Amino acid sequence: MPAHAENKDFFMPMETNELLKILACPKCLGNLVALEDNGMVAAFACKACGVAYPVRDNIPIMLVEESIPLADWNRDHPAAKEQA
Repeated sequence: MPAHAENKDFFMPMETNELLKILACPKCLGNLVALEDNGMVAAFACKACGVAYPVRDNIPIMLVEESIPLADWNRDHPAAKEQA
């Protein structure tokens, strides 16, 4: 068993730019942008579909059923901004 399998705090971070290269909107297969809130990536947004896919426990939830309308996201996360 790998050493990290026993460590529940093990986390293999992936650069946001790397994720943006491999992730696509599950609805339209379009490009995504990262949304930051409090200095951390909190969601990936598809501007074409007008939705945000939240990041929970450092895992992007890329399910159409879990997407949040961008208007609702922006209302609930007023400090969030598109990552540069």
